[in-house]
Order: sequence, then C-alpha cells, then structure tokens
Amino acid sequence: MSYSKKRYITYAIISIFVMVIPFIKIGGNHILLLSFVTYDFHFLGNVYNMNEFFIMPFLLMLLFIGIFAITSMFGRLWCGWGCPQTIFRVIYRDLIETFLLKLRRIKNKQKDINYNKTSTKIKKYIGLLLWIALSFVIAINFMLYFVPPEDFIEYMKTPQDHFFLVMFILSIVVFLVYDVVFMKEHFCTYVCPYSRIQSVLYDNNTKQVVYNHNRGGQIYPNNEKSIFNVKQWSGSEECTTCEACVKVCPTHIDIRKGLQVECINCLECSDACSSVMGKLGKKSLIYWGSTNSVLLEKFEKFLNPRNLVYIAALVICILFTAYFMSEKEPFLVNINKNTELYKIDENGKVVNNYLLTIYNSADKRYTFDIEVLDKNITIKRYTPITLNPKQTRKTVLILASKNKINTSKINLLFYAKENKKVKMQKRILFFSPK
Repeated sequence: MSYSKKRYITYAIISIFVMVIPFIKIGGNHILLLSFVTYDFHFLGNVYNMNEFFIMPFLLMLLFIGIFAITSMFGRLWCGWGCPQTIFRVIYRDLIETFLLKLRRIKNKQKDINYNKTSTKIKKYIGLLLWIALSFVIAINFMLYFVPPEDFIEYMKTPQDHFFLVMFILSIVVFLVYDVVFMKEHFCTYVCPYSRIQSVLYDNNTKQVVYNHNRGGQIYPNNEKSIFNVKQWSGSEECTTCEACVKVCPTHIDIRKGLQVECINCLECSDACSSVMGKLGKKSLIYWGSTNSVLLEKFEKFLNPRNLVYIAALVICILFTAYFMSEKEPFLVNINKNTELYKIDENGKVVNNYLLTIYNSADKRYTFDIEVLDKNITIKRYTPITLNPKQTRKTVLILASKNKINTSKINLLFYAKENKKVKMQKRILFFSPK
C-alpha cells in the first residue's frame, strides 16, 4: 500500500475520532471537555472543577514533551500525518478540487488551475461553497469541546441570545476559508512556528524523508541535474530527472536538494519515485529514513541517550497525571475571611466571620457539616448544607473563642453526614486582640 493511501486512511480515522469524541460519555461525564459553561474539565469520565486544575500542567507538559519527542525521533510526522492544517488542505485540494470537481491532477500539485474558462470558474465557486459548509461543521465540532453538545443545541435555538458563541464560530469559519483556500501550504512555511524549531530537534538518527544521493546522484542548486545535460551524468546515477517527486510535492520543494523547512513528511514524493523506479525494477530513491541511513547505509540504535531522556520524561508526566487523577477530592471547600479581622460579641467572646464555598464533585448527594478540632474555638453559626452532585453553594461560618487568644491557626474538619469517610481537613487563621 502506498504512503498516500495510508495517509488517507489515517486522516479518515482521525477525523471520525475527533468528530465523535464530544458525544462520548463515561458514567454520564464527557470523555474530553473544557466547559466554558460550568468551568469544569472532563477527562476520561472524571470531572475536575477549576479549583482542581492541578492536573492540567502535567497534561500540557505531556503534550509539549510528546511533540518534541516525536519530532526528535520521527521528524515532522505530526505535520504530514496528523496536523489539522494538512488534513483540511487534503480534503479541499485532493477530495473537492481533484476528485469531485476534476480541477487538477492528483500527480501534479505544482500547476496552478486555469480559471479562464467559465465552467472552471463555476467549479471553483462550487468547491468554495462546499468548503464553507464543511468549515461550519468543523467550527461547530471544535466548539463542542468547550460547550457540551446538549447545551449547544439549546443555545442555537436562540442564537440572538448567544452572540459571542455565534461570532466565535463565524470567526473560525472565516479563518478556515482564508487559510485553506487562499494561504494554502504557505501557512506551514511562514506562519506555523513548529516548522521553525524542527531543525533544532533533528539529528542524524531522526526519521525523515531522505533522498539517497549515493544512488541517485547529487542535485545542486546552482548546477542542477536535468535532462538537458544528460552527457554530464555519472553512469551509476539512477535518478531519471522525471521530476515526478517535484510535481507531486504539496509544499513545492525539490526533496533531492536535501531536507528543507517546508517539508512536512507526507512522503508523496516517495510514492511518485516508487512508481517510476518500479518500472525499472529498482527501489525508490526517496524513502522514510535518516541521514545515517544514507551516509552510513544503516540505522543506528533507536534508543540513544536523547530518546531515552524523552521517554523517561514522558513516563514521569504520565505517572504524575495518573496520580493526581486518582487523588481527586469528593468535594472542595474554599474559605475566605471577611474584611473585618474580628469583633467582640455581647458575651465578651472574640468572633471571626468566614465565607465558605463548598462544591460537591462526587456523584452522590451529600450533606456537609463542620467540626472544630481546637478546644478553645466553637461554632457560633453554621447550618449544614445539602448539595446535589456537581452543585456549588456559599454559606457563612462564624467562629467564636471561649478565651481571648492571640492570632493562631485552627483546624476544621469538613465531612459528609452520609459517609464519614468523605472528609477534608482545613487549616485557617483565627484573629483576636493581643
């Protein structure tokens, strides 16, 4: 199977996966959702309140270290096989323009479309309308990662009441149309920062698209090998100068001149070379290898020290993420002191006022009560509150001291009456006159 067919299958799997993820739930919770409505983060069926976002740094580290590790080991594999920009361009260029509308040839991406004919112009506008429709689908699907699908449907019944959401979707659509139809692959070359840092992460063992100059011969920028100076070729050089690899390249480069920042590792040039060299009974001159695979004609060990460090860092991030996911609290308590440090009541006791915010992150209904663990402090005012799952409520807590004490830290035990194992201890300041 050619690399192109493998890429199309990969794109289809990724697209279907991304489209259905917002609708998948585990135990009533979304598998992945960063809700702008409830300020919750759903991850693999677990729900984390904004006060529990300690898991996010490790997920972000896992993402960035993973990108660096993949680039170091496999080059721009992400760019050619998983990047949304590449997938969108393939949908518009190869599916809409080439397969449906027959505006270009799949084997020649260098040739611009001639829009002088009326029929061609009509096809161009049809293709544009099709992509605008797809852009709306993509934009809405993107928003479902931030707004639950069930809420989004309700919001769209009265779009005039949700102006920001509608404008955000329209902005994404405008960007997608401009990027995919007009900017094209120039986005990868001039806008995307990833292409600029890739060279720092490469070494001679990094997998990438390579041209075997030992077999095909050197291609120099100022003295290019071409069909017009065939007498200058060496007898051992196998490149036929058909330039099929150049015509098929979506980023308009000549891979025979070596690795270039525009290359996205799509390997379409390898397929083109394979079709030509296969007719001569030879292997492709372009393949997915490394610099050492050409210079030394062998692959060095994959588990070199640098890759081992990346793998170790990824494992550590995964372990920390798993640990903090398992340490999820059944409820959260936020305690804020009011502006008045203290006051003296009618009985001469020192009184401190607090504002409590309690969030029930469990899947059960609980009634939360408080116990003071310090003998000199009593609860003057607090009413146990009952919270449904994922419900938040604020209440007032007033503490009083039996004796006049200096400013000190006291311990409070919060617990659920239905299950004493659901508990949490908090340490707060209690202010009193000297």
